[in-house]
Amino acid sequence: MNPVQPIEDEGIRNRTSGYPDAGGCGKATGRSECIGLAGLGSWGKNILRELHHAGRLHVACDTDPAILDERRRQFPDVVFTSSFDELLSDGGISAVVIASPASMHHACAKKALEAGKDVFVEKPLSLKVREGEELVRLAEDKGLVLMVGHLLHYHPAVVRLKELIRSGVLGQIRYISSHRLNIGTVRTGENVLWSFAPHDISVMLALAGSEPHQVNASGGCYLSPGVCDTAVMTMEFGGGVRGHIFVNWLHPFKEQKLVVVGSDAMAVFDDQSSEKLVVYRHGIEWREGRVPVAKKASGQVMELEDRSPLREELDHFVECVGSRKRPRTDGHEGLRVLRVLERADSALPHGCPAEGAAGQGELHTPVAPSARIHETAWIDDNVRIGENAAVWHFSHLLGGTSIGRGVIIGQNVTVGPDVTVGDGCKIQNNVSVYRGVTLEEEVFCGPSCVFTNVYNPRAFIERKREFLKTLVRKGATIGANATVVCGTTIGRYAMIGAGAVVKADVPDYAVVAGVPAARIGWACRCGVTLKMGADGEATCRSCGDRYRLAGGLLQPVEEQS
Repeated sequence: MNPVQPIEDEGIRNRTSGYPDAGGCGKATGRSECIGLAGLGSWGKNILRELHHAGRLHVACDTDPAILDERRRQFPDVVFTSSFDELLSDGGISAVVIASPASMHHACAKKALEAGKDVFVEKPLSLKVREGEELVRLAEDKGLVLMVGHLLHYHPAVVRLKELIRSGVLGQIRYISSHRLNIGTVRTGENVLWSFAPHDISVMLALAGSEPHQVNASGGCYLSPGVCDTAVMTMEFGGGVRGHIFVNWLHPFKEQKLVVVGSDAMAVFDDQSSEKLVVYRHGIEWREGRVPVAKKASGQVMELEDRSPLREELDHFVECVGSRKRPRTDGHEGLRVLRVLERADSALPHGCPAEGAAGQGELHTPVAPSARIHETAWIDDNVRIGENAAVWHFSHLLGGTSIGRGVIIGQNVTVGPDVTVGDGCKIQNNVSVYRGVTLEEEVFCGPSCVFTNVYNPRAFIERKREFLKTLVRKGATIGANATVVCGTTIGRYAMIGAGAVVKADVPDYAVVAGVPAARIGWACRCGVTLKMGADGEATCRSCGDRYRLAGGLLQPVEEQS
């Protein structure tokens, strides 16, 4: 589900009042069976299938016309809509399942809770702990169910594994290791930790019985600058228990394996094998009291119930909606995972350049021959500068920084360490872009604008490990003397007024101004402000591009061939 919603067609609008026959839900005897589904992409289609099969689907929503057309062909008896707001306004829906991209989880879940709906949101709960905390508070204040899609907790193998540990079959847990590897969907809006690791972190926290007191991570960026494609994280729990997670979406084959090593036995959960859970009672013998020798034993395949984890998970949500009980993976469980993810994420090299990455030019040498570097500028080691870039008087580029093609860096500018500046950016005089900030392509930073990277700085407290990420998306403009508070995202082609203080995410194409910054209008990608019509559409008076407003967000209308 994309963050921007096209105008719904009148046929859909006329059919959505009450949705009396949607997915059989009109014949249901309880509100708990009437569920709306938002997001019908690669994972949402699986949820759609399960809810439809169970007769609990009321209406399904996605903003991508191609996805909607495909799902309509697959499920001709389901009512679909392209408007999330329209879905929420329907009184027949008591609960919403959100399977949108991770970057939209917070916004969609918040809207649904504010509309009085119980919410199931896919992992992760959000991309920021403070946003997750807001959702948990909102759900509790309104007495609503908030459940997070940590699927492995509903897998028969994991349920059985927990029973083995509780009954003492494995003895004292020593360490837990997981591999989640694949060659498949590669994302650019979230790194591999946020995409792959939540399931494994969630299970490890449950098996260890506590949150880790130490978290470390390392990784590498090979496709998109600042987005790790592979990562290894370690966790240390009380009692000497350790956890290791290896995630990678550039692996030659798919592997999903969790290993738990105890003092008496070892268990292997292999989700790609027909033998999902195997226990090995290997041991160690001490010869002559001082030489350890491994004593291997045959594996014992555990018998498991033949149940679909996704079906179990959705049934549990429906049960919680009906009984008003707390879900097994509630909002607090989602927060625990978020806290670990943020700690691991802060250790990753967010400024790492990607070799051959789109939008970063051909950076085969540290400084391209055509780049212009003023003699007063200072360039540290391990800095990459793309073709036709210019670095002017008294500017300083720190180590680990990647400067794209055609970038212009004005006088007295500091960039880095470990910062990525995309192709075509212009950074005016007296600007500092420090670690944690990423500028996508063609971003304009006005004179003396400010990026912070610590939310609550104190001169006498070291907080370098608390840096929050700031992302400025393609084509955005930041006016002179504006301040962008860390932890925010500025959308594509957004325009930040001079002197504004940005404390929250800014939507694509939005014009914001003031302290704190608030939206005062919309701008075309060419920079001209738009005049919205009563129908929610606008045409740029300069370049002729057309836009459409829906659900409070703006989207360009592509010309039909």
